[in-house]
Amino acid sequence: MPTDAKRLIEYYYAAFNAGQAQAMLDLLTQGVVHEINQGAREVGRDKFAAFLDHMNIAYRERLTDIVVMTNADGTRAAAEFIVHGEYLRTDPGLPEARGQRYVLAAGAFFEIHNGLIARVTNYYNLAEWLKQISKP
Repeated sequence: MPTDAKRLIEYYYAAFNAGQAQAMLDLLTQGVVHEINQGAREVGRDKFAAFLDHMNIAYRERLTDIVVMTNADGTRAAAEFIVHGEYLRTDPGLPEARGQRYVLAAGAFFEIHNGLIARVTNYYNLAEWLKQISKP
């Protein structure tokens, strides 16, 4: 288990890239707040697990060029990265999935309590994603 904020977030993204959902969940507080890009605010590790399950069905993503920044006391962090993805299964309310590929800049903000992630807030340009997956 990582001992500082920067390593905690790096470990979180390494687990994401390795497809290790349980390893990601182990880094979260029970009451983790998850603020989904242009979507809902969900609370709890169980909701985060359900979100990961849904994402793994509808999307295949890998993150590169990850840069992690933290504040001096290790209670906040931010990450910037590039998402390389494939839209596998139609997500309700979104265009039809046909295996479209996309590449997007994205970022996330984190709150850290007692060595665990207490909040994850994700951001990416939804209009750009829609543009990329709508190409014939």
